[in-house]
Amino acid sequence: MSLRDTLNTIVSSVDGALAAVIMAYDGIPIDEVAVEQAEFDLQLLSVEYASVLKEIKRAVEVIKAGNLEEVSIATTQTRVVVRVLNDDLFAALIMKHDGNFGKGRYLLKLNSYELARELS
Repeated sequence: MSLRDTLNTIVSSVDGALAAVIMAYDGIPIDEVAVEQAEFDLQLLSVEYASVLKEIKRAVEVIKAGNLEEVSIATTQTRVVVRVLNDDLFAALIMKHDGNFGKGRYLLKLNSYELARELS
């Protein structure tokens, strides 16, 4: 299955999903799928969160807490689940605040192995 097909499967399977993206820590998107227009700029959200994730990844390395696997960010409008795919890339699922967070987190984790394999 292609990267886009995998992202489509995740987004279409989660109630409240707005988008899924594969992105580099430098903010360059590799692929993305969006299902509906959000009240905010999804591109900007992805780029800004990439910057935050880069700092979190660095902090985890400094404190020697192991390898970063997952980060969740919840705001009054959205919930974002991020899974690390490799040293350079991560996948993020952006959902409405009332979206099915548990299912989204599970499907992103389940499919992250397939995404990482496709990117290698």
